[in-house]
Amino acid sequence: MPDATQSFASFDGQTIAYRTIGRGRPTLMLHGFLADAERNYILPGIAAAIVAAGRQAILPDFRGHGASAKPVDPAAYPHDVLALDQEAFLRHIGIADYDLVGYSMGARTAVRMLARGARPGKCVLGGMGDSGVTHVAQRQAYFEDLIRNGEASASPAAASIVTAIMEQGQMPRAVALLALASQISTPVSELARIDTPILVISGTDDSDNGSAEALAALLPNARAARTPGNHLTAISAPELAQAIVAFLENN
Repeated sequence: MPDATQSFASFDGQTIAYRTIGRGRPTLMLHGFLADAERNYILPGIAAAIVAAGRQAILPDFRGHGASAKPVDPAAYPHDVLALDQEAFLRHIGIADYDLVGYSMGARTAVRMLARGARPGKCVLGGMGDSGVTHVAQRQAYFEDLIRNGEASASPAAASIVTAIMEQGQMPRAVALLALASQISTPVSELARIDTPILVISGTDDSDNGSAEALAALLPNARAARTPGNHLTAISAPELAQAIVAFLENN
């Protein structure tokens, strides 16, 4: 079972919630857009697999998500704010030697952390491809349409899913849009300077954020892998948890 939810004041005073499970090598796990640590890592069993491998799963909820603060002031969402929060979090818990796992927006944030100077031992980028890192505006425009226009959007079925997820997580539309707008692209030239060992892993039917293989090719010390599922279902496939643990544990 996860430890009770804790929180800390981030660099600008906003409250960021987090939980920890297990003891061992710290593994910081960053969830996706409109989700939270429980939905992306605890319920699918990924955190449990990390703990079973003798590691500690560290599970923050991003600003605007889960149990963390959901400010509606645009000033609370500067560019790179999600990476800034994680940098503040690592300082707060006093951890410098750790591994990093991200899925979807969490993977994009992990890349921003790496580009800004973070140096985890290893990193896993799940549900992410080249365009989702280098051309973020494309995904922002897609989700902005779903959030603003709902059934009148270009994809009414997807909009209904997004609306249901936001309602389940008690996430106001304004907050979702602000969190979305805070994300920025990472240029290819910056990716080329990241030498952390990285696994880029996506579902076999997931091209939502571009190509996992193409992203791995842009990173000097990365390889790509595929597990069953699409962007939404791959995170629940046991093969994903197995692949993450195998990569982190093997030299």
